[in-house]
Amino acid sequence: MNDRQDTSRVIALWSAPRARSTAFFRSVLERGDLTALHEPFCNIADFGETTVDGRTVRTERELIDAVRVLSARRPVFFKDTTDHRCPEVLADGRFLGEVRHTFLIRHPDEIAASYYALRPEMTAEDIGLEQMYELYEAVAATGQRPVVLDSEDLVRRPAETMAAYCEAVGLPPRPEALNWRPGSRKEWRRTDRWHTDVSNSSGFSARSTEYAVTVRTSASLAAFSARHEPFYRTLFDRRLIVA
Repeated sequence: MNDRQDTSRVIALWSAPRARSTAFFRSVLERGDLTALHEPFCNIADFGETTVDGRTVRTERELIDAVRVLSARRPVFFKDTTDHRCPEVLADGRFLGEVRHTFLIRHPDEIAASYYALRPEMTAEDIGLEQMYELYEAVAATGQRPVVLDSEDLVRRPAETMAAYCEAVGLPPRPEALNWRPGSRKEWRRTDRWHTDVSNSSGFSARSTEYAVTVRTSASLAAFSARHEPFYRTLFDRRLIVA
């Protein structure tokens, strides 16, 4: 396996939905040393377009090319969620190999309840862990050792987890980026209702939410979670161990 990834000009965080990835993104914004793109592949899937460095792109292929051009001028970080499959990414061996791919997981029981609260018409695919595992395997096949973070580590031990992540991807640690000013951001304006917790926060938080519908009260959510449980367990076993 190739561990020499610290010269990559692009870092990707592929996250399961509802896994605190926007809090992670907000911390990256606070660093100030990376050009950060918020869910560009999801924007194309959901809205038909996204913006990269002032340029509107409408396909995954255009997005990959735009990220590559932008990264030639300055380092890029993007985060996306894996409730959408990205066929052009999976098919592009160069992109898989040249980007430093990292992953953020959460238990599927928790994803199901949180996702359902915002989108009751959800499907099993929306849990996102099966698609994440497919992408993880495609990246690993290039010789790269992907970094996997568990979202429980992120919210319960943010300083240690972010320090370990930075070391793994070759970024200087920025402890001051663990806190930020509350407020919504233009980067997620289109999907603001999905990110209210982060907009109202000033840092990582481990508080729990009680949901009316969970895997314990819904057979459908239980089935959704069970489908993704093996992929979660495999990725959990490969997670970055935070001291």
